Amino acid sequence: MRFNSPDDPVVVTEGPEKVGCVAGIHGERIHVLDGLPQRGPEWTPAVMAQADRYDLPVEPVDLPEVARRDAAAPGPHGDVPVRVYTPHELAAPDAAGRRGAVVWIHGGAFIFGDLDTAEADHTAARLADATGLPVVSVDYRLAVDGVTHPVPHDDCWAAYQWVRAGGHGLPTDPARVAVGGGSAGACLAASVGLHGRDAGQAPAGVFLAYPLVHYPLPGPSVELAAVLSTLPPVLLGPEGENDALMAQLLGPELTGVEHFDYAMPGNAESLTGYPRTYIENCEADELRASGERFAEQLAQAGVDVEQHTVPGETHGHLSVPGLPTAKATCAHFAAFIGDVLR
Repeated sequence: MRFNSPDDPVVVTEGPEKVGCVAGIHGERIHVLDGLPQRGPEWTPAVMAQADRYDLPVEPVDLPEVARRDAAAPGPHGDVPVRVYTPHELAAPDAAGRRGAVVWIHGGAFIFGDLDTAEADHTAARLADATGLPVVSVDYRLAVDGVTHPVPHDDCWAAYQWVRAGGHGLPTDPARVAVGGGSAGACLAASVGLHGRDAGQAPAGVFLAYPLVHYPLPGPSVELAAVLSTLPPVLLGPEGENDALMAQLLGPELTGVEHFDYAMPGNAESLTGYPRTYIENCEADELRASGERFAEQLAQAGVDVEQHTVPGETHGHLSVPGLPTAKATCAHFAAFIGDVLR
C-alpha cells in the first residue's frame, strides 16, 4: 500500500500479504526448530547446528556477477570500511556524466555482522546488478567494546556523504543517492534519512527491510500476536532482549543520549519532510510492529511511503542465500530505487 502519492505502488504482489503462519521454504523447514530453547548461554554446538539448518542456502542461489572493491570513507571516528559493488553494465549517465548510487547497511542487532554476510554481500550484489548502479555496503563500527551511539550512525552518515561526493570513483548526482538497510541496518539507514532531512542533504529515497526504529518496541497488534503465537521459542527474542540491545547501543544514558532520534528514528518528534520511503516487513516477526508503526508515522506526516509484508516469512530472510523471498525483496528494492532515482 502506498500513501500520499497520486501514483500507483511500485510493487504489486500476487495473493495475500498475510497468511497467519510461517510459509514457503521456512514453513517447510520450521520443524527443525522443534524442541530448541530460546537463544542463550545454554546453547551447545549441537543445538546451534540444528538451528542453522533452518537458514541453509537454497539452490540455485543465482548470485549475479558484479565487481567488488574494498575502500574506506573518512569519518569522525576514523576511516569507515566499505565495499563498492559495480555492475558489469552501468546505467546510462545523465547529460553531465553523473549517475545515481545506492548505500546499503547490513543488520545484526547492532552487535554483529560484516561485509561478508549474505545480507550485506548478496543484497548489495543483487541491487547493483538489477539497477545498473554502484552500490556501497557499509562496515560501520558495531556497538561492542564500549562503542555506543552516535558512532554507528556517524559511520553510516560519513559513508553516505562520501558516496554523494563520488568517493566510490564514479561521478555521482548527490540528489540521486538512495539509502537502505536491514533490521539494525534499516534503523541506521532511516537515521541517515532523518539526518539528511535536517541537514538539507536528504537521500532521494530510503528503503528498509524488517526495521527496528523504536524504543521501546511497540507492542504487537492482535493479528501479529496471533502469528507470533505459532512460532517456536527459538524464533522469539527472550524477555528483556530489546532492552539489553538498546543498553548496548545507547550506553547508560539510554534515551537521554544526544540526538536520540538519530539512534531510533521512529522516536523523532516530527517526520515531516522525510524522504520518500519503501518498507518491507516480515509477517512472522516481532519487529513488524516497529516497521508498521513507522509507516503509519510517515503517512501521518505526509510522506510518500509504500509498505508491504512478506507473507509467511520470519525475520532476517535476506540473510539466507538463494531464498526466493529474499530474491523477491531485492527485486522490490530495485524497482523502488529505479523509480525514485529516474
